[in-house]
Amino acid sequence: MISISRLVFGILFVVGGFALTIVSFFTSLFFLIYSIPMVVVGIWMLANKNEDKIEERKDIKVRGAKK
Repeated sequence: MISISRLVFGILFVVGGFALTIVSFFTSLFFLIYSIPMVVVGIWMLANKNEDKIEERKDIKVRGAKK
């Protein structure tokens, strides 16, 4: 399950990046410098599932766990 904050920021980055891409075609291609990395970071935020996993600490004994 993806966390809500990552989902919101990922969507905002992708939509903002596409919006800047469209604006860059009408004004200046300088906006492409910002829009392409925004889209890439937004897609990475939506696709990265490794951050949601909680790692078990080795130095704490878990109740009911056997070694």
